[in-house]
Amino acid sequence: MKKKLLSLLIVGVAAAGVGIVFAKRPVLFGFGGPGGPDRTERKILEQYDADASGWLDANERQMARKAIASDQGRRGGPGGGTGGPGHGESTLPGTPGPKVAVGDVNAYPDKPLYDTSILRTVFLQFDNVDWESEMEDFYSTDVDVPATMIMDGKTYEMVGVHFRGASSYDHVPRGGKRSVNVSLDMIDEDQNIDGYKTLNLLNCHCDPSMMSSVVYSHIARQYIPAPKANFVHLVVNGESWGLYNNVQQFDKKFLKENYGGSKGTRWKVSGSPQADGGLRYLGDDLDPYKLRFEMKSSDGKKAWSALVQLCKTLNETPSEELESALEPMLDIDETLKFLALDIVLANNDGYWTRASDYNLFRDHEGIFHVLPHDMNEAFALSGPGPDSRRGPDDRPHGPGGPGGKPGFIRDFFGSLVGGHGGGPLRGEVDVDPLVDINSDRMPLRSRLLGVPELQQRYLQYVQQIASESVVWENLGPVVEDYRQLIEPLVKADTRKLTSYEAFQAATDPETPSSDHSMSLRRFADERPAFLNSTISAADKAENK
Repeated sequence: MKKKLLSLLIVGVAAAGVGIVFAKRPVLFGFGGPGGPDRTERKILEQYDADASGWLDANERQMARKAIASDQGRRGGPGGGTGGPGHGESTLPGTPGPKVAVGDVNAYPDKPLYDTSILRTVFLQFDNVDWESEMEDFYSTDVDVPATMIMDGKTYEMVGVHFRGASSYDHVPRGGKRSVNVSLDMIDEDQNIDGYKTLNLLNCHCDPSMMSSVVYSHIARQYIPAPKANFVHLVVNGESWGLYNNVQQFDKKFLKENYGGSKGTRWKVSGSPQADGGLRYLGDDLDPYKLRFEMKSSDGKKAWSALVQLCKTLNETPSEELESALEPMLDIDETLKFLALDIVLANNDGYWTRASDYNLFRDHEGIFHVLPHDMNEAFALSGPGPDSRRGPDDRPHGPGGPGGKPGFIRDFFGSLVGGHGGGPLRGEVDVDPLVDINSDRMPLRSRLLGVPELQQRYLQYVQQIASESVVWENLGPVVEDYRQLIEPLVKADTRKLTSYEAFQAATDPETPSSDHSMSLRRFADERPAFLNSTISAADKAENK
């Protein structure tokens, strides 16, 4: 009977697209099984690389595609039986854009790659006309499709290209604007642009302003190391694919720029509404951590053990000893600023709501740093979600109804997975800066902010960011410069995911009326006011 009930639980929860943990090792089910949103990269390059070149030529890719097609047929189609790639319905359908030639655009060979004052054009030329279908076939694998790239009048031969993203891919139909990763060093390891070897061209999914990543980067970099970001125009096989946000890769170049050297260990914590990468302590066995954190450098057991020790210290040290215990292994001040940015800017892809979608770096001195990753769903522009406005003593209720605890799913061993009963929290202009700080899922918030002195410092950073960087007096000129730069291309963009009218509303510089849809101006007016009043009211209540 117990086995039967367990089987039913697995089937029911898997259908909902969440993970179950057995003996602290998660079995992650995407929507529809393998290939769903919780997919992991399939390693197939070595299997089909007959000449051991490190990349697949046309014949090798054709063999691999046939094998993939056969495998997909057995599984029920791409995406694990969900109806094929791009099965979402939340975006506008794309239509062919105008033709653009290299001679038609301005070149900026002397400008930095991430200069926000210019709009570069990136040309990609594929040999095969079915490049989009081929990239769909190799999506979520370690195979890149070769292309020629031209930028600022310079030609880069044999760059590797693949579609990237999770929901930003799944929710975009074929022919729509999809996010693209370009590896300049696929064949020539020395090929780069000013030392940069990777371009991340993002499709502005859930971002009608088409500038969320760039604005977030502009603000975050005033306080902590964060990826640079700017705008590019992408042209594929001579056809415009419109505006993209170009976001810096978390790699050794990033580390050199921000930490004075590249020595150290990098981890990526991939995003998912059901993710469990919040740095919970899962015991000393390394396997559960390897399922949640993707090491981007081959530093072995010693680095993994340091991550486990961080989690153990963070979760099991008494509050009164926590700061002194963490100081030798975590940049606490930088982490508090990271958490403050996450909540002030209402980052719906942030640590505070997903317990994922961020980067970790352990430097050569053994200090961990927590850094932003996804920045495209901030500023409350992507629409309302489950109520996230309540503070730590009045939390969003789970399936048990009002007053119930959040709807986490626990396995028979008490391990915690999943999110709130209403789904992950979402950022609005009135989300409380201390929302959900008791969550076991996110010990960076629950444990650090549980220390009164650290919570006070965090709230000071919240007020500083809101008052110095978000208020329209300071943010408005930045947004206006971006708007003027990109608006003509946005208007002409035939593959953008939201309408030109939505872009105009999101970037409207005028003071909004009470019934105005969310915009960067409205966010800049309302978010600092709410945060300052909330924190001031709490201070007054505490001092009574």
